Amino acid sequence: MPQPNPNFLTALPGISGILVTPFDRADQVAPKALKPVIDRAIAAGVHILTANGNTGEFYGLTTAEAVRMVHEDAEMIDGRVPLLAGVGRSIGDALELTRASREAGAAALMVHQPPDPFVAPRGVVSYVARIAEAGQGLPVVLYLRNDGIGMQAIEDLCKIPGVVGVKWASPTPLRLAEAIRRADPSIVWVGGLAETWAPPLCAVGARGFTSGLINVWPEHSVAIHTALAAGDYPTANKLIAQMSMFEELRSEEGNGTNVTVVKSALQLLGHDCGHVRPPGAWPLVERQSTLLRQALGEWGLLATASAA
Repeated sequence: MPQPNPNFLTALPGISGILVTPFDRADQVAPKALKPVIDRAIAAGVHILTANGNTGEFYGLTTAEAVRMVHEDAEMIDGRVPLLAGVGRSIGDALELTRASREAGAAALMVHQPPDPFVAPRGVVSYVARIAEAGQGLPVVLYLRNDGIGMQAIEDLCKIPGVVGVKWASPTPLRLAEAIRRADPSIVWVGGLAETWAPPLCAVGARGFTSGLINVWPEHSVAIHTALAAGDYPTANKLIAQMSMFEELRSEEGNGTNVTVVKSALQLLGHDCGHVRPPGAWPLVERQSTLLRQALGEWGLLATASAA
């Protein structure tokens, strides 16, 4: 069994790369297709890799498939960088995934915010507390996509033993600043809206960011992180502008093309990880495909793929 990476807390202010989940033509998970994607991301300097995140179509997987993916990802990463394991859905599913992630050698747990239509703020606190206890000492990172649960609930979540970080995935930098002020200074706040939102979130105290781009162009994500870590916002913004078309395409159709664009790009680069399961969009329409190919060409990635 792979050993947990001891450098998770050091890596947390870096890039949390969210891995796709490959599917074969029979719509079964096909983890081995991810090996070259993982190897390139690590070689480029991505700090953390995440299994069972949203770019990994977490809500499109069965619990058994998510269990398999965390084990397979851990084997392919082999301790070279920390593995952050996404857990969530029903409390039973979340606890099963917590056990599997611990057994796989994950460095930490990322708890998805419950999407249930009936969510009490204090219920979320109880939910995370049970997961943290089941983690038996594994660090816990909260994934907050909706700050509507309120500042008191967020403050209480940050006080749960084992919680070491928060991925803030809401476009509300002033609310983030308030949450940071109210939390223990040891909590690490990570921008959870990828590269495009990293500058404003970093400006109020976030460190690092999540990224789906790392599946396709990890070197660029690392360059953006390097600029932000140095406080060089002009360079960071210039680099982000280069990838703006990619992220704009991902946000289309109510964000339903988010993973579709990533997997389509991987196909064009010769690293086919299969389709996107419904209710995500698949495939891209002709206009979207043309714009994606144009972007990859401008980045020089298509020429590299052809040469390989």
